[in-house]
Amino acid sequence: MATYVDILKSEFPEIDTEVFDYITGVLDSGGSDFEDGEEVFDAIGGVLQEVAAEKNEDDVRDICLQLFNTLKLTNCHSNPRQVLLDAPVQLSQISVESAASATNDVQGIWMVKRNQSTTVDAKKLEKAEAKLRAKHERRNEKDSQKPSNPLVLEEASASQASSKKESRVDLSGKNRSYDVRIENFDVSFGERSLLQGAELCLASGRRYGLVGRNGLGKTTLLKMLASRSLRVPAHISILHVEQEVAGDDTPALQSVLESDTVREELLAEERKLNAHIANGTADGSESIRLSEIYARLEEIEADKAPARASVILAGLGFSPKMQQQTTKEFSGGWRMRLALARALFAKPDLLLLDEPTNMLDVRAILWLENYLQTWQSTILVVSHDRNFLNAVATDIIHLHSQRLDGYRGDYENFIKTKEDRLKNQQREYEAQLQYREHIQVFIDRFRYNANRAAQVQSKLKLLEKLPELKPIDKESEVVLRFPDNFEKLSPPILQLDEVEFSYSPELRLFTGLCVSADLESRICIVGENGAGKSTLLKLLMGDLTPISGTRHAHRNLKIGYFSQHHVDQLDLNVCSVELLLSKFPGLTEEEYRRQLGRYGISGELATRPVASLSGGQKSRVAFAQMTMPCPNFYILDEPTNHLDMETIEALAKSLNNFKGGVVLVSHDERLIRLVCKELWVCESGRVQRIDGGFDEYKDILQEQFRREGFL
Repeated sequence: MATYVDILKSEFPEIDTEVFDYITGVLDSGGSDFEDGEEVFDAIGGVLQEVAAEKNEDDVRDICLQLFNTLKLTNCHSNPRQVLLDAPVQLSQISVESAASATNDVQGIWMVKRNQSTTVDAKKLEKAEAKLRAKHERRNEKDSQKPSNPLVLEEASASQASSKKESRVDLSGKNRSYDVRIENFDVSFGERSLLQGAELCLASGRRYGLVGRNGLGKTTLLKMLASRSLRVPAHISILHVEQEVAGDDTPALQSVLESDTVREELLAEERKLNAHIANGTADGSESIRLSEIYARLEEIEADKAPARASVILAGLGFSPKMQQQTTKEFSGGWRMRLALARALFAKPDLLLLDEPTNMLDVRAILWLENYLQTWQSTILVVSHDRNFLNAVATDIIHLHSQRLDGYRGDYENFIKTKEDRLKNQQREYEAQLQYREHIQVFIDRFRYNANRAAQVQSKLKLLEKLPELKPIDKESEVVLRFPDNFEKLSPPILQLDEVEFSYSPELRLFTGLCVSADLESRICIVGENGAGKSTLLKLLMGDLTPISGTRHAHRNLKIGYFSQHHVDQLDLNVCSVELLLSKFPGLTEEEYRRQLGRYGISGELATRPVASLSGGQKSRVAFAQMTMPCPNFYILDEPTNHLDMETIEALAKSLNNFKGGVVLVSHDERLIRLVCKELWVCESGRVQRIDGGFDEYKDILQEQFRREGFL
């Protein structure tokens, strides 16, 4: 019997992990309460329609009916007996305090079997129910007036202390500052506390880089800000680039223009008033209003908006032809670029970016660095790209030990200042420890000396008053280990000779392709998105067959492949240990745990469902799975996506120590500089080797920007 999980995966194969978790959470918690498929549609239909734009409303209703039927069967098997209440619950007896402290979610009421003699005051019950209905109507009306916010998983929550004075000032509209200051707040994910008593200060116009280890809550913090679960002044507009643009018939350029809601509303009103004037139905006030609209449009430079939107799209890699394509024609990666373009065009007061470089090639990253350096409002960006943060950030916020520490300057300055702070704290700790030991020696020496009793008592009181001495909280070093217990292979190891390849007869992707690699190779493939980098990797692996030419591979070559979409290859419903067990049966649990431990997935993390891990932790599980058979050659497609800085450094070190060959596609400048000795550029159906390495490639791109007017 198919479960609702099976139905969701088959009907929506490309569903986002967090949206999937949200939907299954709704079905898990409310499955027994749904009375028909229509109630299931009301609960999750809107989300499902956003996930699959190609399905119409009737299709989604049919799927919701299937989900309801599976839930009904499940509940019948798990709860064959149902106990009916002997009497209705008296709502008037529910405490006012518990109702006031409830969240905006539906309240759960424990219903107990009541005694047969229980009597209900019908009038009181009717009055209480009327009050409750009115309260829900007011709440629903208030919620409908709020701006729509990105989806926040139910497990994530935030709380903060705020004074009544601050709330009154915010509600009165007198607070016109664009600084964000949130004090004494907590953030948790399920039962796990991510931040405790933290403080976040964002000065208007500054660009903040949020850094910290994988799984500590950086993405969750952005979501709490975007959903205003943490109180941000109401007049500050927030845009969180998190979800890709929905695919429909809107051209890409028009989609970006529509993100400026002020301009769109003014233009719509202008068209309406001009229609009235043309029909002769306008009065004097409408003509005055039309003049005001023209003045406002001129003030915001509405006529220059299409050109500005086109420049943003071009910088992010959209050709003039692509800018006229409908959004439904683009893949998920390009729709994420569209979401970023819309955010840059809309110019919110607070822009929240979560790993914006993951979806971009080197050229687009360099353009984005230049563009954000002139950004006028506030930015908070989570990024693992060290060079990107050095180019963009004016401040760094470090998330560690359930708190946030601020540093002035770029990432390099943060590293230096943090090391200096740790050294000073260590010296202070050692000095305090020495002072305590000195006092303790005096106490131990004269404890039983009657003449020194008063002094001993004084020293004991002094020890009690000293603050609690805590050792310095240092983050553990990240270590990745790529096993290399294999024999040396004699060349040729892997090569392509005069290869020609295309996905369609009209478009030849590669012609006359000649490349080779050996066990000493450290090669990075770069180029614009769509130039064929991932295709080249698949040709090297033998997953694609060329139209002409040959692929030569050593008979003992064993390739380990890390996919750009590695999460799709993981079973998210099992824990990491079970994942390795299913892929490589026959070993003990201790051996699976040891393999995961080599990549930082140890202890409780190894037994948690893969779906509950952060993006970086999922990448580490993928590394553990990839290296299990001990390959002698690695082909890595964007391996740094979602990894934190420390893990990228550890990855570079492990690849340098590895005794086999490495070919990778990456846009991370830090990794390329640390690892790669050779650079291949995919462009115009050819692969060109650049002798000057990444510096020469960067100079070529900067020169292109100057020619195209981006600089």
